[in-house]
Amino acid sequence: MTEKRYKKFNDVVGSRQKYLTLVLENIHDPHNASAILRTADAVGVDKIYLVYNTNKFPKMGRTSSASAKKWIELVRFSTISECYDVLRKEKYKIYSTHMGETGKSCSLYDLDLTQKTAIVLGNEHLGVSDEAMELANKNFLIPMNGMIQSLNVSVSAAICLYEALRQRTLKGMYKKSAYTKNELKLKLESYLKK
Repeated sequence: MTEKRYKKFNDVVGSRQKYLTLVLENIHDPHNASAILRTADAVGVDKIYLVYNTNKFPKMGRTSSASAKKWIELVRFSTISECYDVLRKEKYKIYSTHMGETGKSCSLYDLDLTQKTAIVLGNEHLGVSDEAMELANKNFLIPMNGMIQSLNVSVSAAICLYEALRQRTLKGMYKKSAYTKNELKLKLESYLKK
């Protein structure tokens, strides 16, 4: 391995965000799932939680988008409550996004995404389930000013993750890792083996 490639691995591992994650609930389109994973990797997300109880996790081809899957840990659950219990044990704030809750919802830009944050995105046709929304700490909306009031789920994921990246960059969270030195060492070793 060249010194340049080793440095790339080391830099990527060092900027991984231990406490920023997504919960994907029944996302069924393989192109959407691939695009979400690729964006998550680009932002430094290390782990994504999958809740699949009405659909199967889509089979992704061997495209460059699908290759992002090898850099992100995927944790599977069969119920939203089981997934949220794990996140709450780790003190995550859980934020769902659902168009139907405009009266009780805040803007994406009102959220503090520098905390331990889990963003919940739902199925392409139905959005997040009622249970996912009700059990979340808060529901938010991505501000939109056009006639169309919904975005593709992979676009929504990108907007949310890049707002998190912006907030975390301003706080210097990409320069100082939340991982311990030993965790970073183990993570680097695992990346080098892939």
